[in-house]
Amino acid sequence: MSIQTERDWTGMRRAGRVVRLTLDALERHVSPGVTTAELDRVAAAVYLAHGARSAPSLVYGFPGSALISVNDEVVHGVPGRRILQAGDLVKLDVTAEIGGYIADAARTVIVGRGSDTASRLRQCVSRAFGKALDVARAGRRVSGIGRVVEHEVRAFGFTVVRGLDGHGIGRTIHEPPSVPNYFDPAQTDVLTDGLVLTIEPIICAGSGGAVESGDGWTIRTADGSLAAHHEHTLVITSGRPVLLTAA
Repeated sequence: MSIQTERDWTGMRRAGRVVRLTLDALERHVSPGVTTAELDRVAAAVYLAHGARSAPSLVYGFPGSALISVNDEVVHGVPGRRILQAGDLVKLDVTAEIGGYIADAARTVIVGRGSDTASRLRQCVSRAFGKALDVARAGRRVSGIGRVVEHEVRAFGFTVVRGLDGHGIGRTIHEPPSVPNYFDPAQTDVLTDGLVLTIEPIICAGSGGAVESGDGWTIRTADGSLAAHHEHTLVITSGRPVLLTAA
């Protein structure tokens, strides 16, 4: 969507704030011995306290409040009985709806002390996101975002997971444009002032191939390698984007 009115700004900021508060609460509760179902209940409690709802559940029927993916699980992990272990690499992905507006963000958390690969993946995915912010300006092509993301990821010796992109967002979860994490010459859209979208590098330590698990939701790396994810919902401007899910 494009933010054009004060109502849109207020609605998107409210949704973004709930997402941040939920992610903060989830990260505080990540520890050895905690199940992903227990984390999901934390997310549900934050939603309830703020009058928000799980957008993936509303739009797609996802069986949970938050998407929680561990180690080789890339995205869309279903909360359940899995018990977190020290060293696990956990992706917390929260998409909240409130008052008809939707915001989306994700962060990667290490349970306790992780491996060198896990630490470098987390550093890399955050740095790639930062590089993307430097080029996300009104008047520039969407494809420039993917160009700098993939360049940074390759510099770390890692790989972008293809087929899992950023996207426009606002009144529903996935709106135009698609925001690939690699340079795609077929993506010729131009960023416009007020455009709301997500930038979300999704990377792994292996080949970059991904497969769907038997639960019909969870996406894993095809080779079992670790994966990381970093995302914010933001508004494009002529200068640095406004991060709605960081306020």
